[in-house]
Amino acid sequence: MTFPFADRTIRLAMLGMVEGNGHPYSWSMIINGRYDAEALKTCPYPAIINYIGKQPPETLGIPGVEVTHVWTDNPAEASQVAAVAKIANVVTRAEDVIGQVDAVVIATDKGFEHVERARPFVEAGLPVFVDKPLCDNRADLETFSTWIAEGKPIISSSGMRFAKEFAPYHGATHEFGPLRTVFATMAKKWETYGIHALESIYPITGPGFVSVRNTGTYERNVVHLKHSKGIDIVITVTADQIGGSGFITLAGTEGGVTLRSQDTYTAFKTQLESYVGFLRTGVPPVPFAQTRELMQLVIAGIESREAGGAEILLSSFGA
Repeated sequence: MTFPFADRTIRLAMLGMVEGNGHPYSWSMIINGRYDAEALKTCPYPAIINYIGKQPPETLGIPGVEVTHVWTDNPAEASQVAAVAKIANVVTRAEDVIGQVDAVVIATDKGFEHVERARPFVEAGLPVFVDKPLCDNRADLETFSTWIAEGKPIISSSGMRFAKEFAPYHGATHEFGPLRTVFATMAKKWETYGIHALESIYPITGPGFVSVRNTGTYERNVVHLKHSKGIDIVITVTADQIGGSGFITLAGTEGGVTLRSQDTYTAFKTQLESYVGFLRTGVPPVPFAQTRELMQLVIAGIESREAGGAEILLSSFGA
């Protein structure tokens, strides 16, 4: 099958699972539109059981696409995911799906692993969706940038870009006057969850970030970003800030608003639909230049923290 796939049925492989990230369960159920209710009770992620269980059955599923193969780092987890989401094929090596599927999903969130996880499929010419963040260091960003320049079909995003609570403000905050301050809160780690906060904000402010300064610690990141539009963005990513994550505040010269993302299911489904749209049309839902800038922000946040809070200019990444 030749990419893009137009209206043809698409076979997907769901690949990889790391601790703390249950996307192979939820994403496979959302795509396939079905699950085994008894097997779902064994899913080790209560949040997934909760939000999937709340959905009317008719909202599940993306037409014309199916997760037909699954592989996870721990073989026992692959069998469990397959039972929950009714996936027909469990493979013993990730590369075994080459020649059996049309595209793959790398469903892990350790950015430093993503080049090597994606490489076999990029080299085989398969379209690849990489879970957030695409990468977390300069060398890997250049590898992905080279692959994109060569025309390799690769996309990556955070589900928070597609949060329905934030979407009305994407490029549309004129009622508040020019934005001056944006606050965002997130839980867990900057390396894996900082991108959730960044990608919540990015469609609102647009591109044009200037610098990043992280004066926090590994457990308590306090990140100040400067934007060329005269906006100061402050993001806190704190390990145990579970109940206070997903908030953003927009403050302008004439008004403002505080918002919170709470509908994880809709965000994920819209994100996955954007990948399917890419597979059908060949047009990425987000220009890679934006993904590249977002990864620069992630990387700069790590580098700044490790340098004792030094300001990292995005110009240091080059064009």
